[in-house]
Order: sequence, then structure tokens, then C-alpha cells
Amino acid sequence: MTETPEDILLSSRRFRVEREADWRRLEDLLERVASRSARALTDEEMLELPRAYRATLSSLSVARATSLDQSMIDYLESLSTRAYYFIYGSRSTMSERITAFFKYGWPAAVRAIWRETLISAAITVAAAIVAFVLVMSDPDWFYSFMPEMFSDGRDPAASTEELRRTLYHEGDESGLSVFATFLFTHNARVALFAFALGFAFCLPTIFLLAYNGFILGAFVALFASRGLGYELGGWLLIHGATELFAIIIAGAAGLKIGWALANPGELTRLGAAAEATRKVSLAVIGVVVMLFIAGLLEGFGRQLITSDALRYLIAATTGGFWIAYFYMTGRREAP
Repeated sequence: MTETPEDILLSSRRFRVEREADWRRLEDLLERVASRSARALTDEEMLELPRAYRATLSSLSVARATSLDQSMIDYLESLSTRAYYFIYGSRSTMSERITAFFKYGWPAAVRAIWRETLISAAITVAAAIVAFVLVMSDPDWFYSFMPEMFSDGRDPAASTEELRRTLYHEGDESGLSVFATFLFTHNARVALFAFALGFAFCLPTIFLLAYNGFILGAFVALFASRGLGYELGGWLLIHGATELFAIIIAGAAGLKIGWALANPGELTRLGAAAEATRKVSLAVIGVVVMLFIAGLLEGFGRQLITSDALRYLIAATTGGFWIAYFYMTGRREAP
């Protein structure tokens, strides 16, 4: 005989009356732990918590087997999950979590989006090549790619000697800390926009990566046309090895989310986006660390270090470090 909705509702009410005390007790213990800490529980309550957890699991098993109402099943699943993570989950200290992030979490998150990272880098490089070729053929293209606020006198109207002087800091060091802060804020904004705009099915992220590539290519073409390509390389790469890598990773994270939205598979679009965001979140947190380092190199190291050879050495060292860190280290050993 098939049960009617009224029969199911009646069975659910009886089931709740018989077992609800265990659920409420478990929920009360978890709430006290969440609002304060595990120290809020007495020794007796700590021993009681696993018993209440097992009773709730038993109720969940019966509820699923007898097809009770879905809201009750959802409640029991949520309560059981919370209890499981408290009882069996690892409770590490903040220093342990930070160590695990740098040792395992961050590099693993970057390795997980290696395909998107290659695409992000390819977009940037392709745009840079296009801008380089156009500016080399006609310097007026420079103004189409380079915002005036970024050129700061470094444009085709400047003489070769004026361009050369902009590559080396002359004068005192006052104001460099403010300059570093400004650059860090700007670069962080670019990277985080490249990540956040991925929610619009990748397109804004692609445009932003290409825009950065256009600026880079136009800038290189200007100095190369005056025989200053080598000098500009050191000026750019001392911080660019870190900064550009950070922006490319942020763009890769945005592409990962955008692709998940465009092709959610068996999940809903919202569910696919949430899952992709969870996977790339550690990579994006790490991007902020990279941009902070790039900001220091750009605001201080690039201005105080005027030796081209030393600039290239620092660029090669930082670039090699990031590649080794992300793709050659930080792997957990198999148990």
C-alpha cells in the first residue's frame, strides 16, 4: 500500500518526537563550542557529544531509509556534518595553518590551474606582441595602448636621454614608501579584477589580460626603438617576474570560474561556480602575497638598484623561485 503525503507527515512527526531530544542536545553542545570554544564543555559533556552524534547518525539513516520528509533529512545531514568535523576534524593552531598554506595549499592550488595559467600567459604575450609590432611600425599607436597616467613622460615625444633617465632613480629616497604603496594597490586591483571578472563567462578577464599585454608591448616597443631595450628589461623584470606572474595566476583563476559557469556539467551554474571558487581560493590569496613582494621590489629595489646586471639577476632569481616553488615543490608524500 502506497503511503499518502499525510501518512509521511504523521510518521515524520512521530519520529521527531521520539528522537528529537538527542538532536537538540547535540546542536546545543555544538553551538556552545562555536560561540566560545571546546573548553566551554565539561568532561561529561565531551563524552556525551560522540553519543549524541551517533544517535543523530542513526536517526539520519532511518530517515533516509523510510523516506521521511526532505527538510528533516537536510537538517540531520547538516547537524551530522557539523558534529563530524568537530569530533574527527583536525584542530590545528594558526601557525600550523599558515605553515600548511605556504608548504602545501598555495602551490597545490596553483598547480591545479596550470592549463588556465598557460592560457592566461598566452593571452598576455600575444597582446604584447601585437602592441609591440604596431608601435614599432608607427609610434602613434603608443597613445592608443598606453594610458597617460601610466606613461609619466615616457612617450614618443620624449628624447632618448629623457627616457634613459626614467629608468634610473636620481635624487633622494623620500616618497618611495608612498610610491610602493600606490603600486601595490594598483597591481592588486588589476589582479583581483582579473579574478573577479571571471564570473562573466571569462570574457572580461580575457580583455583585462589582453589590455595589460598591450600596455607591456607598447612600453617595450618605445624603449626598444631608442636602443634601450636591454635597460628597460632590467627595469621591468626586477619586479615584473613576480608581478606579471601574479596577475597571470589571478587571470587563470578567473578563467577557471568563468569556464565552470559556461560549462557546469551536471551541476547548476551556481554550484559549478562555487566549486571552482573553492578550488582557486588559495591561489588567489597567494596572489596578494606575490603582489606585496612585487610592490616592494618595484617601489624600493627597482629605484635603489641601478645596476642592470643586478636587476636581471634579481629577476632571474625571483622568477626561478616562483617556478620551482609552484611546480617542483610542496607536494605531500603519499601515505
